[in-house]
Amino acid sequence: MADIDQASVIPNETSPPALEGLNATDPNVTEAVNATVAKFVATPEGTALAYGSLVFMALLPIFFGALRSVSCGKSKNSSDMPETITGRDAARFPIIASCTLFGLYLFFKVSFVSNVATVVLSPESFPIFSQEYINLLLSMYFFVLGILALSHTMSPFMNRIFPANIPIKQYQLLFTQGSGEAKEEIVNYEFDTKDLICLVISTVVGVWYILKKHWIANNLFGLAFALNGVELLHLNNVSTGCILLGGLFVYDVFWVFGTNVMVTVAKSFEAPIKLVFPQDLLEKGLGASQFAMLGLGDIVIPGIFIALLLRFDVSLKKETRTYFYTSFLAYIFGLGMTIWVMHTFKHAQPALLYLVPACIGFPVVVALLKGELTEIFLFMTFFPKEDVLVAKHCDRGTFCSGRKLFTEKFCFVE
Repeated sequence: MADIDQASVIPNETSPPALEGLNATDPNVTEAVNATVAKFVATPEGTALAYGSLVFMALLPIFFGALRSVSCGKSKNSSDMPETITGRDAARFPIIASCTLFGLYLFFKVSFVSNVATVVLSPESFPIFSQEYINLLLSMYFFVLGILALSHTMSPFMNRIFPANIPIKQYQLLFTQGSGEAKEEIVNYEFDTKDLICLVISTVVGVWYILKKHWIANNLFGLAFALNGVELLHLNNVSTGCILLGGLFVYDVFWVFGTNVMVTVAKSFEAPIKLVFPQDLLEKGLGASQFAMLGLGDIVIPGIFIALLLRFDVSLKKETRTYFYTSFLAYIFGLGMTIWVMHTFKHAQPALLYLVPACIGFPVVVALLKGELTEIFLFMTFFPKEDVLVAKHCDRGTFCSGRKLFTEKFCFVE
């Protein structure tokens, strides 16, 4: 930066040497940075602690989010109903995700070129596409979302530990549009004293994240996002889950192995969309800076499939949770395979390459052995409203939906 600042006050006739100086400086800076990074070699203890912690943190939102998805699915209040992913949504999602990812890649590339051109050609002007300000805008966006997600995550725990002798007051936030009979509700949010306490605590974490970008604050937001995703995003059936996981399997492999797009975006994108844990924690404590990371997509996508299998277990009305524990162990196996292959071949790996076959394959094998393969693929938790038909009888072979046949056990009647 010093060389660039000096170049800004040199007359125009010295601009070409200044440009040459900039070009000559960049490789040196890059080599210095690479040398600094190359000097760090994680100890076996540090590596084991980092990846063990990432696996443990990944399991938390899947386990508790799946449990909460069961009670969430039983809600009678339409405003509390989870978002249902249909087969059509699942088929579109990898395409939308690819367009979004590539759009961010182009945006960051334009930002970099714009910043370099601004500094070299017109240093006194303000860059239109500044990566710093883009990340600041994204940080503020995720700051608000993180507060809401963390508050929602904390709410059940606050209900258990909140002192009984403290009075609980009810509040309502209501925004309407129009007047008289034409009045329409825009926002109608009811909350109480416990929710306010959760919001205050979450706001403190949010301010900590905005000011310091500390990895613990990042992980608190990341865990909240992941748990809310597993709880509130519901696959309507196993077939939809297979479509979604299969499509994202191809998406993950292509963008990691086929291009540098995902790596570029991941390095440029400053937001709590990943869990991180320092590999040099034992040497530097909480101020450590060399991180291992795991994207939230590698938690939420398999997590909503595992949550679906738990709801299937519950629908069987048996004491055991065979499919849930099978898929949960499959996730641990797939994530362990990802870490092992990454260290064996010394190359970043798309986690879904190993998670998808494990999370789908293990439960399907169990269903085949138990003779319940048909039942597991016929199970449906929610219907899109346009597909629901009222059925008077739910005998085997009766149409309970305009698209599918269901047995009595899995029939849905509005």
